[in-house]
This record gives sequence, C-alpha cells and structure tokens, in this order.
Amino acid sequence: MTAATTTPVRDEDDDRTPATGDPFDRDQLPTPPGATGTLLRSLLSPLRGRVAVTALLLLVSQAAVQAGPLLVAYAIDRAVPAFRGDDNGPLIAVAVGYLLCATAAGTLQYAFVRASARVSQDVLLDLRGRIFRHAQELSVDFHERYTSGRLISRSTTDVESLRELLEEGLQELVMVILSAVYISLLLLWLDLGLGAAAVASFVPLYLLVRSYQRRAKRVYQKRSTAIAAVIVKFVETMNGIRPVRAFRREAANDADFAVLNRRHERTNGDALLEMARYVVGSRVTANVTVALTVLWGAYRVADDTLALGVLAAAVLYLRRLYDPIDRLGMFLNSYQSAAASLEKIAGLLAQTPSVPEPASPRELPGRRPGLPGREVVFDDVRFAYRTGGEVLPRFDLTLPAGQTVAVVGSTGAGKSTLAKLLARFYDPTDGRVLLDGVRLSDLTGRDLRREVVMVTQEAFLFSGTVAENIAIGRPDATREEIEQAAKEIGAHDFIAALPDGYDTDVRKRGGRISAGQRQLVAFARALLADPAVLILDEATSSLDVPGERAVQRAMATVLTGRTAVVIAHRLSTVEIADRVLVMEHGRIVEDGSPSELIARTGRFADLHRAWRDSLA
Repeated sequence: MTAATTTPVRDEDDDRTPATGDPFDRDQLPTPPGATGTLLRSLLSPLRGRVAVTALLLLVSQAAVQAGPLLVAYAIDRAVPAFRGDDNGPLIAVAVGYLLCATAAGTLQYAFVRASARVSQDVLLDLRGRIFRHAQELSVDFHERYTSGRLISRSTTDVESLRELLEEGLQELVMVILSAVYISLLLLWLDLGLGAAAVASFVPLYLLVRSYQRRAKRVYQKRSTAIAAVIVKFVETMNGIRPVRAFRREAANDADFAVLNRRHERTNGDALLEMARYVVGSRVTANVTVALTVLWGAYRVADDTLALGVLAAAVLYLRRLYDPIDRLGMFLNSYQSAAASLEKIAGLLAQTPSVPEPASPRELPGRRPGLPGREVVFDDVRFAYRTGGEVLPRFDLTLPAGQTVAVVGSTGAGKSTLAKLLARFYDPTDGRVLLDGVRLSDLTGRDLRREVVMVTQEAFLFSGTVAENIAIGRPDATREEIEQAAKEIGAHDFIAALPDGYDTDVRKRGGRISAGQRQLVAFARALLADPAVLILDEATSSLDVPGERAVQRAMATVLTGRTAVVIAHRLSTVEIADRVLVMEHGRIVEDGSPSELIARTGRFADLHRAWRDSLA
C-alpha cells in the first residue's frame, strides 16, 4: 500500500548535499500565481467596513482641500471687483469659506489618519499571527531546509516594509490619485484647454512611473534577499557562538558577513539610484508643463480669452498636482519594497505541510490494562530523500507493546530516519507505519503527540520556569503531578536546590542548568506526558559519565511498560534494552537480545568488545 509521498530533507545521519536548484536554497519560496493578491484580500476582507469609512473620510477631506483654488479664482474675478464697488459680501464669503474648508480638511485628515492607522495595525497584527501559526504547522522537513533567519526576516523586515506602505505610502498614493482626479475635473470645468493640457501631461508621467516600477521591482527583490541573507548569517553566528569561539571563526565570519553586508549596501545604492532617476525625470516633466501652461495662459489673459482668476487657480492646481510627484516616487519606493516582501510572505504561507492532517481521522483503541505501551509495525516501508537514494529500502519491523528496542549502527545507517518516521516527522515514501493497527497518517496530530513522544539529544528547554518546561506535554498538570514526575525521574533534588525551585527561570535554551539536568527535565516532561511510545534519540551522547548514569536511571523509570525505541551510539545505553537492532544501509542486519548478540560473532559483538576494551 502506498502512503502519501513527501519530500523529506537530509537526515542527520546522511551526508548528501542538497540538490541544486532547490527553492529552499534561495531566499524566496515559489509563490503560486495570484497568491499575493489572495493574501492581501484575505487580510482586508474582515475590515471592509472600516476600510470604506476610511476611504470616505479621505474623499471628503480631499474635496475640502481642493476647494481652495476655486475660492481664489472667485476672489480675483468676482470678490475683489465687488469690493472695489463697496460690496464686501463676496470677499467676506470667500474668507469664511476658505476658513471652513481649511478647518474641515484638517479635522477630516486627522480622522482619516486615525482610522487608517487602526486598519493598518489590525492588518499587521493578523499577518504576524498568520506567519507564526503557519510556521509552527509546517512539517519538520520544511524547518530543516528553510532557515530560522529567513523566517525571522519574513516576520520582521518584510512585515515592517508592509507597515511603511500601509501607514505612509498607501495614504500618499490615494491622495495623489484623488488629487489628480479632482484637479483634472476642476481644470476641465474651469477651462477646457488648460484642463486638456494638464491631462495630456499625464502621458509622459505615466510612462516614467511604469519604467521606474519595472526597474525598481527587480532592485527591491534583490534588496529583500540581501537583507534576509544578512539576518540569516547574524542569527546563525549568534546561535553557534560557542563553536565560533572554540574554533576561532571570528575573522572568517567577519569576512563572510562583510561580503553580505556589501551586497546589501549595493542593493540599497541601486534602489536610491532608481529613485533619483525617477525624481529628476518627474520634476523636469512637471516644471516644463507648468512653465508652458503659464506662458499660454498669460497670452490668453492678455488676449481677453481667459480670466486672470482662472489662470491663477489653474497654476495653483498644477502646483498641487505636480508637487506630490516626488511623494509618489516615495510611495513607489515603499510599494516595490512591500510588494517584494508580500510576495515572499505569500510564498511562505502557500507552503503546505508535507505531513498533513488526515481528511478522515481514526481513533486508537484504548490501551490494554496494565500495559501502557502499544504495538508498532513498519509494514513494507520505503523512504527516500528528495536528493535521491533510498535510506530505508523495503523495511519491515514489528515492536511488541511494552518492548524496549535499542537501535545501533554506523553513521548514515538510517537510525534517526527510523525514529523520525515513527514520530511522523516524515511520511514514508511507500508502505505503512502502524500503531496498534492504525496507520500513523490516519491519526490527528493531537492524538499522535499524546501517544508518541521523542526525547532528543539536545533536550531543548524554552525560556520560562522549570515547572512550565516539565508541563509542556500536559499543560493542565497540577504542581503536585509535576513534582511527582520530577521525583520519579530523580530530578527533584537539583530542581529544589535552584534559587526559586520549580519557579526558577531556565533562560534561553535552558542555559541556566547543565546538559545532564536539562536531559532529566526532558525525561520528567516525557513521563508526565505519559506516552504509549517513547523515542530516545541519542539521549546520552553529549553527557559525561555521572550525567549519563543519572539519565540512565531516569530512562529505566520512564521506559517501564512503554514501547520504546532508543537510538544509541554509547553501548552503555543498550544494556537497558530488551532487544537490539543493528542497522546498516537502511536494513536490519542483526536482531536479538543484547546477550544473544554479544555471544555471536557479528557486528554488535565487535562493537561491544571494542567498547569494553575502551573502558579497560
């Protein structure tokens, strides 16, 4: 039977390099056609009402702003001549009207800024939450291929680009467009010839904008990628600061970072250069148009075919039309940066888990009384990496409920792959992995995590208290249950000796306590979660002898009665197993109890003999 095919990544035991051309080797994931627009609509759709109110505020405020030059024209052509004839009414009406328009424009602009700020913040809040939630839902193979630095870049730098667009650039764009529409209609109403000349000037400006957009899009895509590369290098270096210092990598890292930093500098320079070209071209076009309009208008005023007030209003309108051209360039600047960022975010959100939730989930049968473990079956399983080459070719294995199985073998034998398939970090390329007769891919993620728990070599602890870290597998556990789990594992004494006991903050990655203590906390976490199947992946490989002994005592407690798979390099860990599997090239070459295999003359006997000699 064939399972859903996945595209897993390189295993820890596999030294093959990724295939060239893989989109994960680049900063930008492939974005499906239309995904960017769909994402933007989904962000704005819940805010339709507020978006409409914001747009209405802007429409009315711009109408109040654009009434000014009309009042100026009326004052020159009507109010001033009436004032000379001892009629003060028209001039007073113009003054009052100008004051009312200015007040209305300021008030409406304030309301618009507040409304648009609320909309933009809600959009950004939603987007950050989506990125965080989606990143957690994606499968382990995605995170092994797409670096954490790139994810950080998506949720920080790229979201910040969108913030600048929503809070500043978008407002400028709408205002420029509304101004162009209002002014064009008013100029056409005031004088058809002047209006037609203003509209005609839009042609070279449009061509200039289109040319800038095409060039700037390429530049900002490169700029966004360069920023992400800088962040990736910085995060990677800081996370690996211990080996950096141990192997004196400071100078080499500094040189690598300098290359990335210079690339970022060049892309910033290219963006500024494109902006400068656009600004110069737009200003030349605007100034030439205004100069020609004034000359033509002055000639017509002298010829009595155009009123002076209309010419004055037309010049004011033209200045208002062309003055925001530079700001339009700034918007296009923000737009290109935001468009590149939104495309990257859409590409991330378009990724689907390679280990999906089942369409029709099944439930496991209840655990048998007195036996907390479950039977595990690998049925004709085959597994291959995306780079080619099978890691597990036609693999069959049955683990009875409650049995502890140690898996040993050389690097690249497929031990960690076996563990990750059982934890369903990957799905097999072919075949089935069954838990009490139920296929793992038919179980919901919640049910699977309740039944199968993996304790890794790193024993990762999150920032927070010791109690919170133990309770990760069972957030509803009481303090008494947490402390009881720690006591059974043998971790209670060292926890109680901490400054705040179980309420001590372990800090980043559990750096406040030792590696052995972190491993004991991880075992207490697993014991409290009470899984049916426990996977220990190199759980003692990084510990010293006292730490290893403490962890082995904890292992004996947590493994009792459960089905367990112990991936081990140290043969001292194997002694607690009921059964040992020796793997080579994805196949089981030896299978038996530790004593049986030691008595033979096979691979495990050689490993055991070498281990005993090393102790002597």
